[in-house]
Amino acid sequence: MPQSDKRRMKKIIEIPSVHDYNADFGIETLHPLVSVVDFSKATIPQKRGDADGIQFGFYAVSLKQGEQCIMRYGRNTYDYQEGTLVFLAPGQVIGIDKNIANSPMKGFSLIFHPDLILGTPLGKSIQEYAFFSYEVHEALHLSDRERQIVLDCFSKIEYELNRGIDKHSKTLIAANIELLLGYCQRFYDRQFITREHANKGILEK
Repeated sequence: MPQSDKRRMKKIIEIPSVHDYNADFGIETLHPLVSVVDFSKATIPQKRGDADGIQFGFYAVSLKQGEQCIMRYGRNTYDYQEGTLVFLAPGQVIGIDKNIANSPMKGFSLIFHPDLILGTPLGKSIQEYAFFSYEVHEALHLSDRERQIVLDCFSKIEYELNRGIDKHSKTLIAANIELLLGYCQRFYDRQFITREHANKGILEK
């Protein structure tokens, strides 16, 4: 049998823009370069069940709520459960368990295009946030208090989107995204320190 018949080519869905992402979930686009999506108000994307992966053209910070699922990210597989944050950078591909690909979703996503942060302090420092890299081997698990801080940051960005675009919008939205990412860096450091102490305690027993 020819090699091409043995191995089915992978089907990757490309979602290049914020508008394309919003349209996929039935969400109104308030700003062409940034969106906060409440999945409880979204529709289930069609024709994803037969796809092997999804590739985005923008950054995404997604907070999972509700049903647990499995997500493939780079060469790693994550247990994407309640209170988990996952970070994606433009061009990265994720794969989601096909058994739940067309199931109702719960949680929130902040998505923003690289053009949004051009010329801002965040645009100059975005590469310093290592959690946008495939090299990070685990998702970020939040405490209830940390989760509320993330939701508060989402809310501030959503406020700016709902009030309309003016000359201050880009600066304020980028500053709030930078604030969110700063908190996430702190939460990741806490997670690694906590695990380090737990592992040390096990070794000392």
